[in-house]
Amino acid sequence: MFSRFTNIINALQALDKMYTNSEMVRKILRCLPRTWMPKVTAIEEAKNLNVLALEDLLGSLMTHELSMQKKDDDEEKEKKKKKIVALKSPQTKDSKDDDDDDEELAFITWRFKKFLASKRKFGG
Repeated sequence: MFSRFTNIINALQALDKMYTNSEMVRKILRCLPRTWMPKVTAIEEAKNLNVLALEDLLGSLMTHELSMQKKDDDEEKEKKKKKIVALKSPQTKDSKDDDDDDEELAFITWRFKKFLASKRKFGG
């Protein structure tokens, strides 16, 4: 971002448009995304933007970016470290329950077939 900003500023200087150091600092702080707003607020509160050098601002922002990346990397590593534990269910089957389920299914199937037969019988 800083190299693009510098290229734009240099092109504007070639067109005789000059910016002061404080104007450039304020422009950079304004163009940062919302996730950087706490850092922007901290810089605005802690430092005098009229005398803050552009290089100092860049150093502060780069340090913050590195710490954010490190935090994201650490969080990603923590997610990978967490193991999901799945418990195995016992494979024992109760034959009585299976027989009951089979009987219910057979009864429902028989009733449904009987229903369809009665529909055909009455022309429905």
